[in-house]
Amino acid sequence: MSLQDDSGIGQDSSGVYAAPPRATFWQKLGPGGAASLALALLSCLGLAGLPWLVRLRQVLRAAHGQEAVAADAILVLGRRLENDALTPVFLARLAHAEGLWRKGFAPRIFIAGGTTGTARRSEAAAGRDWLLARGVPVEALLLEDRSQHTLENLFNVRIQMRTACWQTLLLVSDPLHLARAGATARGLDLDVSCSAAQMAPPCPRTSAWWARAAGEAFLLHWYHTGMLYTRLLGSRQQLDRVT
Repeated sequence: MSLQDDSGIGQDSSGVYAAPPRATFWQKLGPGGAASLALALLSCLGLAGLPWLVRLRQVLRAAHGQEAVAADAILVLGRRLENDALTPVFLARLAHAEGLWRKGFAPRIFIAGGTTGTARRSEAAAGRDWLLARGVPVEALLLEDRSQHTLENLFNVRIQMRTACWQTLLLVSDPLHLARAGATARGLDLDVSCSAAQMAPPCPRTSAWWARAAGEAFLLHWYHTGMLYTRLLGSRQQLDRVT
């Protein structure tokens, strides 16, 4: 359950910060987010881009994904809708998850993603409708439809996993997102393996692909900077959100 104060800033029932639906960039940051972003930028500049290069290497290595293994559930990470429609990236993620489910790697599929941008429905609901139209039975589909970004996707799915006593997760995303998604999942102590939706755009080695890789490298560096900052700060409020 989400709670919101008069400013529109939300918390879940445990008191952990949760961004409201259609959150702005600054609302998504949450406690300590602006400080960790500033530290990530300053460390990249101060060290002549070396941290970014290290993370770029990790992004490229993780893009191959891991060999699929049996799990309690498959998780498809959401992607912002465009005019309430699925984007090619989200479609590729869903199609890959469907294929893994049909091969018997897990009995159920989580679709994650709340209501973002100008959409009138959640990313999870849109993904569920697509999978239902493909013949996946409704009882095999689970929704996480409150989150606004990857960290919240995984945090909320973890709650559902623990409630159901499920242990293992087969995480599906597009190749360049896997390094950050996997790091975030492991930071939340999830037993996760990562499977790449290789058909997701952009095409490998194009300018758009390199631009996405560069952006993901910085986001991965920001994530690790934020984790270090949070641990050094020792803030229970922030630690509860990311670990």
